[in-house]
Amino acid sequence: MSRSGNVDPVQDGTLIEVLREAAAAVSQALGTLENWGPSGTRKGQYHSDLVADAAAVDILDRAGFGILSEESGAHHPERETMVVVDPLDGSTNAARGIPWYATSLCAVDADGPRAAVVVNQVSGARYEAVRGGGAVRDGRPVRPSGCTSLAHAIVGFSGYPFRYFGWSQYRSLGAAALDLCAVAEGMLDAYAVVGGSELGSWDYLGGMLVCSEAGAVVRELSGRDLVVLEHGARRTPVAAATPELSQAVIRAAS
Repeated sequence: MSRSGNVDPVQDGTLIEVLREAAAAVSQALGTLENWGPSGTRKGQYHSDLVADAAAVDILDRAGFGILSEESGAHHPERETMVVVDPLDGSTNAARGIPWYATSLCAVDADGPRAAVVVNQVSGARYEAVRGGGAVRDGRPVRPSGCTSLAHAIVGFSGYPFRYFGWSQYRSLGAAALDLCAVAEGMLDAYAVVGGSELGSWDYLGGMLVCSEAGAVVRELSGRDLVVLEHGARRTPVAAATPELSQAVIRAAS
């Protein structure tokens, strides 16, 4: 530990273990939750969000990391490694009983996203990535589909497209972190934020690193930097199995 309380230096394996522990703490907290409905604190926030946030923040803070959480904002931003966390991505799905929601954590250092853990809190499937080390699901390497043609692509969306732009089929599943991981492992060929919708960095950074390390392409629709650590910042990520498909989706969606 450094004098400021930072984890400095930290090994990749140790970092991944802490992220796993935080996701497991969320799972345990949700396992005893009875009220999954709106919390009354702000629009779109559920009791499950608050319970999940408290569980994840406790683990990450005690491990000495800075935190940027969708639910509770920034904690110790002076620390050298920040964990960007969506404690419950897809909380509306969770509240409605739709089995597609996750905990997403991405550790960011001075060089950008370093390690990510995204856990499907229904199935238990765990996606992990370390910068320069590839991406896995439950310990097995994942790869994108290799699709190059929009006409043959199954595309996931956040938001509603203004128009049909040539996809074969589309899905709107409601949990960006899992949607991105679906591109990483070839369940979806592409994923795009469209129709004026925008995401916070907690929604996509974990899935973005999994995608990138798996070999997929992740870009911002208008070319902005996707690695942002301001709570109010919003972006429109696009992920695709190949550079050719990425260009086609961005061209059609712009």
